[in-house]
Amino acid sequence: MSRKPIISGNWKMNLNHFEAIQTVQKLHYSLPKEVYRSVDVSVHPPFTDIRSVQTVIESDELELLLGAQHCHFEEKGAFTGEISPAFLAKLDVKLVVCGHSERRDLFGETDEMVNRKVKAIFKYGMTPIMCCGESLEEREAGETEAKVLGQVAAGLEKVTADQVASMVIAYEPIWAIGTGKTATADDAQTVCKAIRDAIAAKYGAETAGAVRIQYGGSVKAATTAELMEQPDIDGALVGGASLQPDEFARIVQFSAG
Repeated sequence: MSRKPIISGNWKMNLNHFEAIQTVQKLHYSLPKEVYRSVDVSVHPPFTDIRSVQTVIESDELELLLGAQHCHFEEKGAFTGEISPAFLAKLDVKLVVCGHSERRDLFGETDEMVNRKVKAIFKYGMTPIMCCGESLEEREAGETEAKVLGQVAAGLEKVTADQVASMVIAYEPIWAIGTGKTATADDAQTVCKAIRDAIAAKYGAETAGAVRIQYGGSVKAATTAELMEQPDIDGALVGGASLQPDEFARIVQFSAG
């Protein structure tokens, strides 16, 4: 099955809303219009920037997809500092990252919480980008596949085959995030294939053939082409490089083929 690649820029806690507007405009101007026929491009600004970026995308009719970095699994309640998925849906957010390693490690998100978020994101008509990945210690101990597939299975608990087919799974080895280290294309392909095989075993070949699997971890333009040549890698979750519109545009264009 042919899957349209998706390149997602995770801006993390960077860029105020003025800087976000400039960044998204520069990115759009750096990308030829025809690129969107062969690749989806999403940007995931901080919460304080989302309304500003939404306004630019809608008023300028940009073909970029608006994303968020995180949400709570409840619609409303006494959750000071959290963001409701219903609020994001009202801002026309299309994709929401959940289970990012920084959320797991720094803020204590568990597999159960990630699963609840996946289902909440779907409930409000958005698409989850569900992250999974191993630490350096787990990698060195030969536990990569067990850790990653365990996270995937837990995150997809009671998620339907149709939902899985429509979502994005991001393999982001923790040891490669923000370190400048990147898994080799072969290593990344091995893990992404294992994820797809596990989905096929549970949901069937059609679902496994439809789900899009990204690689994330110090992705740069120089490493993108080789990654995107792999049969089970359908895009990239890009961190620091997505803050540089020219570099991010090159990553998108390498992904478009």
